[in-house]
Amino acid sequence: MADRDFLVGVFVCEQDLLAATHAAREAGFKIHDAYTPYPVHGMDEAMALPKTLLPRLCFLFGAAGLLLAVLFQCWVGLIDWPMNIGGKSFGARPALIPIAFELTVLFAGLGTVISFLVLRRLFPGREPECAGLGASDASFVLAFATPETEQLRGTLNRLLLERGAKSVREASSR
Repeated sequence: MADRDFLVGVFVCEQDLLAATHAAREAGFKIHDAYTPYPVHGMDEAMALPKTLLPRLCFLFGAAGLLLAVLFQCWVGLIDWPMNIGGKSFGARPALIPIAFELTVLFAGLGTVISFLVLRRLFPGREPECAGLGASDASFVLAFATPETEQLRGTLNRLLLERGAKSVREASSR
């Protein structure tokens, strides 16, 4: 992957980060990404990120797990290995609930994690895209692709500093 240059604004609090994100978007600057120590409520709207497929995929994986669990238990209890234990009928539905619940949760959880890794292209051995931008446990980082002209760089620099950036600097992706 080729090295890329970024203009990086470092913020102390999330309110300043959100304000700078809104202002930069309104001014027409393209935000590369934001790096925060914890999820910031409203950041996806501030960056105008598209909706993700993960909730739908999670539901589909959960539904598949539920269907597989019920079908498998019915097949085992009614066709493959019917056993009359304690006078219960062969298709006693309340007995199916615990395993169906557990497989629903298992399929939804594992399917969502695997889907996230595939959608974000987070494969083993992949180099981080922006390793040295300075995000830590105590700072919020907003990264922009470095503007082409010096005038745009100055405008973005002023905009970030006016919105509460602790520092603004140029950084490389490696």
